[in-house]
Amino acid sequence: MADSISIERFRANDLLVTMKPDMTHVTDADKAVEAAIRGGLADSRPNDAILGEEFGSEAGTDAGTRRQWIIDPIDGTANYVRGIPVWATLISLAIDDVPVLGVVSAPALGQRWWAAHGQGAWTSERVSQNEHRERRIFVSGVTELADASLSYNSLKGWDDYGMLDRLVELSREVWRTRAYGDMWSYMMVAEGMIDIAGEFDLKPWDMAAIAPIVEEAGGAFTSASGIPGPWHGSAIATNGHLHDAVLRLLN
Repeated sequence: MADSISIERFRANDLLVTMKPDMTHVTDADKAVEAAIRGGLADSRPNDAILGEEFGSEAGTDAGTRRQWIIDPIDGTANYVRGIPVWATLISLAIDDVPVLGVVSAPALGQRWWAAHGQGAWTSERVSQNEHRERRIFVSGVTELADASLSYNSLKGWDDYGMLDRLVELSREVWRTRAYGDMWSYMMVAEGMIDIAGEFDLKPWDMAAIAPIVEEAGGAFTSASGIPGPWHGSAIATNGHLHDAVLRLLN
């Protein structure tokens, strides 16, 4: 449902783009996708709480509900408005503040990733116009930083948090650095194509769907200071083998 809305508005000549108070983009597609997901949840999970990027927090109808859906209708909106296909809808279910299910759906890339605790991490990718193939995904087996590939999202993001020197130090220790950005970096960690991804200035909806996918693929996901979960404003995802070494260099 989300894909059908977002892909129809992608590269549309009449796409409505505005700036939020935090100077990030929002489009009519962002709002339409989140509204549709909320509507679907109201029908299928009416007692659950919801947290979304565009429309905020909505309490569950049961007092003290343990279940919360966390929605980023379009992660990578800056890409979306420029016609770059690296963007996705992120949906997560958190129970007692722990994300236990995550879906990352990127229709312009023709790929979707998902995971739930104890059920592994999976992807469905387009192999022809009318055919998709599902497969289970796993992180890489790289055990040395000297052999690792790192995606850092943006230099400015690290610099704004006073971490640019640490990033440069880490970049000197690894084999290769790129800035793939947004959800794609983390999905590449989960698929074993790269080994480390990290960034700052994040909100829970940026991370909640990503964490279980990385973890169920065999990796590790924490804040830059090593705290698990999507609530701490930063993310470091690795294949697990490299996590402690990365955190030592950053702290």
